[in-house]
Amino acid sequence: MTRYSSRVPAWRGVRAGAMTLRVALAALLFAAVPDHGSAQGLADFDYENLSFRGIAAEWGYIFPDRVESTSSLSARMDLGFLGPGVRVVTGVTHWSSFLVADEVGRLERRVEELVLERSGEVVEIDLGQIEWRDLALHADAHMMWQVPFGMLTFAGLGISAHLMQGSGRAIDDTFVEDLLDSVRAGINAHAGVEVPLHRRFRLLGQGRVEMLEDLRYLELRLGGQFMFRGWLPGEGD
Repeated sequence: MTRYSSRVPAWRGVRAGAMTLRVALAALLFAAVPDHGSAQGLADFDYENLSFRGIAAEWGYIFPDRVESTSSLSARMDLGFLGPGVRVVTGVTHWSSFLVADEVGRLERRVEELVLERSGEVVEIDLGQIEWRDLALHADAHMMWQVPFGMLTFAGLGISAHLMQGSGRAIDDTFVEDLLDSVRAGINAHAGVEVPLHRRFRLLGQGRVEMLEDLRYLELRLGGQFMFRGWLPGEGD
């Protein structure tokens, strides 16, 4: 695999005095990565490099706290560089799983308490299996730098909107389904590695921690990205 050219200078930090929210987010990311004096980096890009550069597909596996672990499918668009070493990425992720037994039991108890409160009748509720699906739209900012062996690494933060939908034979068209059907905001932290195999293709791997108000999960992903534009200085020879 071709290694990076030694002619590429170390990237410089985000320039002071930037006024936009996007660069403020980039500065936050900048603080989360290793000291830039100790690592090689990308060249000093500017806003002309903020453009659609590629599209990726990823398969993942999530480890949530309220539903059973399950696989995920994702697609993302590489929108290029906002500033020195700061890449912007948008994407979509989908997964579907079943609520764990403790969560189903908690919902059953809520329904039983509601019936008791409304009618004074003691009942035993069995909700069965409840499926929960998520379609997440996210926007991420990556701080990128170079490492040996022809690889790129990144760490970043992102925001997301989650379109959650619940279903089950016992809850369809009930208030329990309404509780699970909602749009939730989330934030994430992530880090990963990219291996450019060709000017038009690279392998991807990353780990993400997604945090919603009432759901958190670790996600591990593997995939590939097709590039519509060639390497920029610092991404390859």
